[in-house]
Amino acid sequence: MLTGKRIVLGITGGIAAYKAAALCSKLTQAGADVRVIMTESAAKFIAPLTLQVLSHHAVYTDTFAEQDPAVVSHIDLADHADLIVIAPATANILAKLAYGMADDMLSTTVLASTAPILIAPAMNVHMYEHPAVRGNMELLASRGIRFVEPGSGLLACGYVGKGRLAEPEEIVEAVRAHFDQRRLLAGKRVLITAGGTVERIDPVRYLTNDSSGKMGYAIAAAARDMGAQVTVVAARTMAEAPTGVEIVRAESAADMLAAVLSRYDDADLVVKAAAVADYRPVIKHPEKLKKSGEEAAALTLELERTEDILQLLGERKQGQYLVGFAAETEALERHAMDKLERKQCDLIVGNDVSAEGAGFHGDTNIVTVYDKRGAVASWPQLSKREVAERLLALIAERMGRRAGGAS
Repeated sequence: MLTGKRIVLGITGGIAAYKAAALCSKLTQAGADVRVIMTESAAKFIAPLTLQVLSHHAVYTDTFAEQDPAVVSHIDLADHADLIVIAPATANILAKLAYGMADDMLSTTVLASTAPILIAPAMNVHMYEHPAVRGNMELLASRGIRFVEPGSGLLACGYVGKGRLAEPEEIVEAVRAHFDQRRLLAGKRVLITAGGTVERIDPVRYLTNDSSGKMGYAIAAAARDMGAQVTVVAARTMAEAPTGVEIVRAESAADMLAAVLSRYDDADLVVKAAAVADYRPVIKHPEKLKKSGEEAAALTLELERTEDILQLLGERKQGQYLVGFAAETEALERHAMDKLERKQCDLIVGNDVSAEGAGFHGDTNIVTVYDKRGAVASWPQLSKREVAERLLALIAERMGRRAGGAS
């Protein structure tokens, strides 16, 4: 599975650096082409020569020690990496990556690369639990970086707790899982909606909702990384759109409906993560409304229902796998199951947006996934990227079973 995969292995300065030798050896034995970058402090714990012998390649330690005059080393490594693995990863490298610092060979290469990143932290238990470190990890996770959780036990510093580097076998398995996952949606055409629609009152005022688009964009990025051809119909968003996907802008519910329906027949999977306004003003004023005069002491807006996009998609479904979202504040299961049945979805992802860690604007979510039989998966607070990956893995499995004729 790893034959020919080009992996950049970054090793930073902690006592667990000695385990990186075993990791490098196992990746090489599995067929990977491993290029090692060591920080200056890592080289104080384990000799670069050890990694050179195990990887069969020269080890990079200095940004300015160019080994091949035909290329700029950190750019060449960044461009050709299929995956970057950092193990062990210290609190220092986590902070550098979180804030875009590039002051050594490893951080410079990572910043220049568009390859996926897998990080295996290792540090003192109190460092690992420090709010700054946890915040940096959450920020990195929100950008799609994956982590191999450290183990618990007796640490080199004498403390007992979480912070021990995962075993090399666990990290290799995480690498294998990464490449496995990249084929889950290969060849599939995925249509996703994201953000909150805008219903204009006049040129400067509108009705909308709290949706940030973060969940929809996380699903789009994860689907892209699983090999799908992804189109996102995006309304108002407050997050950076993922690269490598088609972004179609649609301001209102009517705009979104038109954009989705024009692409629906070609889609294999549709995930409707957008929060579409239920109502819009009957009259959209062409000029800004003024508040001068006695007649403007109060303003009454007459509203009408917008199109129910998800219901229309359910009614017109012809083989597409249809997934909706139910953002609720109470009776989550009852409302989610009702929505799934009425709108003929294959799955509904329910979340209580009033719960801490599950709101619109945050980088985390807490969800339960339902099919017609009830809850099929329930995940604790995770980064929205992790939720997206778990959700798409579940969807891919079910799509595969349906294609194979399984119930």
